[in-house]
Amino acid sequence: MTDSETPISRSELVARLGTLLGSGKVSTETLDRESYSRDLWPVRLISERHGEVAYLPDIIVWPETVGDIVTVLEFANKNRVPVIPYGAGSGVCGGSVPAAGGITLDLKRMDKIVSLDESSMTVTVQAGAIGQTFEDHLNRSGYTLGHFPASMWCSTVGGWLSTRSAGQLSTKYGKIEEMVLSLKAVLPTGTEIEVGRAPRSSTGPDLKQLLIGAEGTLGVIHEATLRIWPCPKLRVFRGFAFPDVPSGLEAIRIIMQSDLVPAGVRLYDEPDTTLTASQQGFEVEGCLLVLLFEGRNKMARLESELAFEICREQGGKDLGEAPGKHWWEHRYDVSFNLSRIMPNAGMIVDTIEVAATWSRIVVLYDELRAAIQQHMPVMAHFSHAYRDGASIYFSIFGSAEDGAEGDLYRNVWDAAMNACTRVGGTISHHHGIGMLKAAYMEDEYGNAMDLLRAIKKTLDPNNIMNPGKLGL
Repeated sequence: MTDSETPISRSELVARLGTLLGSGKVSTETLDRESYSRDLWPVRLISERHGEVAYLPDIIVWPETVGDIVTVLEFANKNRVPVIPYGAGSGVCGGSVPAAGGITLDLKRMDKIVSLDESSMTVTVQAGAIGQTFEDHLNRSGYTLGHFPASMWCSTVGGWLSTRSAGQLSTKYGKIEEMVLSLKAVLPTGTEIEVGRAPRSSTGPDLKQLLIGAEGTLGVIHEATLRIWPCPKLRVFRGFAFPDVPSGLEAIRIIMQSDLVPAGVRLYDEPDTTLTASQQGFEVEGCLLVLLFEGRNKMARLESELAFEICREQGGKDLGEAPGKHWWEHRYDVSFNLSRIMPNAGMIVDTIEVAATWSRIVVLYDELRAAIQQHMPVMAHFSHAYRDGASIYFSIFGSAEDGAEGDLYRNVWDAAMNACTRVGGTISHHHGIGMLKAAYMEDEYGNAMDLLRAIKKTLDPNNIMNPGKLGL
């Protein structure tokens, strides 16, 4: 809990919030507090492995209405009590881990589909909706959001918005920030706001984008209106083998700059290709590229044919549709398998996702791989491609003597982030910052970090909203 002139005890906090909100909406049970003390940030899992239960919230609150959120924030702001907005806890950066006790505000009871506007092709949804449940609802009406993060089954719309999430098909549908028409939120003082109302606007800075990616440090997003698409009529899959990473990347760049829009693009480097191909029961020399095109029948076929022609012209060996279909059918497997490995003594498993323009992408890959390899094995794939650049998703895995994992983990991240900022990449493409990358924000933002701090100070003068995240 933060310092204040009139500090409030946990017992008083519980009693007063219980009275304000009513029964069934608050808890201080030990099991609840321990459950909400973590997400999937490996540092937190390592400390838990050694019996260290740090970062406990003082109380858990489950709001059911906007009025409940307003009540909590007004109370917290008056008493200078930290508030940690919580989705489903699937983040890997400590974004929902309490840094100093306080109130964990779990939004999952606010999970309604408010409305579906078929004329405008938009849907309004509350922030607590679980991704797969939300997508299933849209599919039953013939639509898709097109947003498929690896955490699809265990993440919320609010979590996506708070971290600028990317789905596996972001190349076609965009990242979550590109899907937002309007937002409703509650500011730290308890003030309700709505920002955005039309597809495009020339009414000053886009305040939606100020809240998106803020990781709950500027307020609580509780509702969003998002753009949707018709469910695709056809999916076309293909796999190609390229001699090396640069040749595969060049084929992707040409595809993206030829006004072709694949839904899924994944280029695996040599180590990742070896692992991926072995899981499918075949061998690939070099690097595997998987492509997926989807949409209307004629358009998907035409775009895919043109893209496959580019791949062949760039030296790609056509492997048929099997690699692409296998990836699609098993696209969520890796994330769930990794979560089962982490609890093993001495083990470290994590991912580092960065991004850069095409002119810097190869050097970014080379520099980060070299930096990480000094400490532990690493493999990578390129999984989100755009007209002007792409992201790289490094998978790291290693072990240390039980008890020394923390030092090894920090050394790897220091090396990777320093290499990333040195060559002009961004330190996060879609996982966000949380506590994990907070120390590196200054390197990326430079003196613009002062502007971010000024915004935080203006909107949240008592620093109650998710303190310690985003380097704030």
